[in-house]
Amino acid sequence: MITDEDKERVRQATDFVALVSETVVLRQRGHDFWGCCPFHHEKSPSFHINPSTGLWNCFGCHKGGDVFDYVREREGLEFPDAIRYLADRAGIELSEEQGPGRRGPKRNRLIEALGEAEAFYSKMLLRGRSEGSANARAYFAGRGFGSDVCRRWGLGFAPGRGSLVSELRAKGFSGQELLAADLAIERSGRLADRFYERVMFPIHDEQGRTIAFGGRVMGDAKPKYLNTKETPVFHKSKHLFAFDRAKETITARGVAIVVEGYTDVIALHEAGYTNAVAALGTALSLDHVKLLERFGAKVIICMFDGDAAGQKAAEMSVQHLDKTKAEMRCVVLPDNQDPAEFLASHGGDALQPILREAKPLMSFVFDKKLAGYDLSVPGQRVAALNDVAQVLAPLKGSVLLDSYATQLAGLLGTDVEATKRVIREAKGAAPAQPQQAPAGPAEVQAVPQAPQETVPSLAYGVISSDDRALMEVERELLSLMAASPDTLRPFGERIATFSWADSRHETMAWAMLATPAGSTPAEVVAAATEVVPEAPRILSGGRMAATEGMGVSEKAAFLLDSVDLHSTRRQVREIKAQLAALSYAAPDTSAQDLFRRATELQKHANELSYRLSSYA
Repeated sequence: MITDEDKERVRQATDFVALVSETVVLRQRGHDFWGCCPFHHEKSPSFHINPSTGLWNCFGCHKGGDVFDYVREREGLEFPDAIRYLADRAGIELSEEQGPGRRGPKRNRLIEALGEAEAFYSKMLLRGRSEGSANARAYFAGRGFGSDVCRRWGLGFAPGRGSLVSELRAKGFSGQELLAADLAIERSGRLADRFYERVMFPIHDEQGRTIAFGGRVMGDAKPKYLNTKETPVFHKSKHLFAFDRAKETITARGVAIVVEGYTDVIALHEAGYTNAVAALGTALSLDHVKLLERFGAKVIICMFDGDAAGQKAAEMSVQHLDKTKAEMRCVVLPDNQDPAEFLASHGGDALQPILREAKPLMSFVFDKKLAGYDLSVPGQRVAALNDVAQVLAPLKGSVLLDSYATQLAGLLGTDVEATKRVIREAKGAAPAQPQQAPAGPAEVQAVPQAPQETVPSLAYGVISSDDRALMEVERELLSLMAASPDTLRPFGERIATFSWADSRHETMAWAMLATPAGSTPAEVVAAATEVVPEAPRILSGGRMAATEGMGVSEKAAFLLDSVDLHSTRRQVREIKAQLAALSYAAPDTSAQDLFRRATELQKHANELSYRLSSYA
């Protein structure tokens, strides 16, 4: 139990101004310090603390109290845990941790042991004479980390063979303490070093104290990385590598850069990007996001690797979007380079424009997921929807679902309500493979079906009504092309501008137009069937009532205008979806170009619509 004496010891040991300054920019006015409240959004400072009384108050949200109330509010803790939090920061051992009732070694002793281990590993790297130490120095040198960088970051080498255990035992640490800190393991009744023949990266808490290590092999042994397991002082889902170094810059700039590797973080810091951190062998967790947000991050840029693991990390981060006020963005470096490689080959200045163009996280995920599908094939659109829906499944109860579903529907050309339904019913299972035969989710089987010759029935129910209308007029145009190919040959350049709703229709069109002039309808149909086996069923579909009674030339003009109109509207919808994806990013020329293009297309659509009205 925490005593009143403990409470006062903790209070006296806490620098209240320094504590608040971690996340709030304070300015002194008289005896008080003022800043913008960390607990509600405001532009004019109404939050102040009085160091002499140890009290704080916000005139905006009317919250206030002492240092323990502040920590409770900031960290989301109960009162006893707030005291423990501050005691841990100050290195104070509470009464409850003493005596026969306490469980395991004291936290302070574990941190002391870990600090001594960092010093030992560093000595082995910088002054060790073994072949392993030489290889470790060569490893870091090969990544551009000379001895100065190694010293600044406390990098080291773990020789193993019980050398660390012997070193720490000689300094008075017990075997129980070494096991609890995960510096040693028990093997055949004896203690052995946890890490051996690895280069070492020390991991620190917010106060800069050593709490864990990441060890990397220098060869091909497995596992490549070995991290300290969960201990009383280390929780990988709550800590970030280099956060102790990055927190001040994050607070000052309001931007955090999250990368995947230790060397990436070091390279970024050495290049001047001192707001970079890394997750510790795990995906970016909600605790990580909240930690960054608490220290003033308004924008979190995830710089993931371009491989499948990086894409998976981005997808897993989606689940945090509705739980943070910070804007999450994502970027992949050119040629799938990691940050350390990019900085070595291009320099720090080249990274600035790439960071400025980072995409909103959801737009990044959409682009990556949809790139594996041919969205001009209706069945592939359904497969893509089913795939992306599993990524969005964690947000099915979120107020953000509507906007993301609308954006996705615009990109896929699917019905918005059907898109929402598929997302809400998604299980969040392993994603489908784009190479597999298109297959829609079971939940869309009950929707109205289209004729089989037009589009697979499973796809028909989720494709938007606009795209269904476009597919119908595409089919009518193809039917006329088969019956009278020479009538439509002169319009090849115009047909080339169409955005087809079904890629099979486009393939058939070009196969038919490629036949020699004077070809018979049977020969034209044969050419279409050669490239699209189901062409006979598509070409034998129903006829539009609107074209009854028209001559061949008039019908051709009407159908060309109709396909052009629906195709143009489709392009406008696609551009709007792209603009929606860019709405949270910094304005750039790409957004301006898209807006200009959309305006031109809309003008063309209006002209077509007016011309088609004359057929009525």
